[in-house]
Amino acid sequence: MARQYSKKAAAKVSRAMKKRKAGTLRSGGSGKKVTSKKQAIAIGLSEARAEGKKVPKPSKKDTAKKAAKKIAKKPVAKKSKKKSKKKA
Repeated sequence: MARQYSKKAAAKVSRAMKKRKAGTLRSGGSGKKVTSKKQAIAIGLSEARAEGKKVPKPSKKDTAKKAAKKIAKKPVAKKSKKKSKKKA
């Protein structure tokens, strides 16, 4: 069976994991410190993808799960109930 990830991609992931353990790995958008192993792996793989290394694309299954979570998190607008004014 063919190798799924290149050696350089694996090196990027291990570098990201070491940075996470040292506490110096930061996320791209917000700049917050990364504490999750999964997030560190994702950062390493995305860096490898950006450099053109052999890394498979993110699966559609994962992106569908993320989209479902985003939809579930959105607050549903509540219908406002109009109070009827009673005449005395």
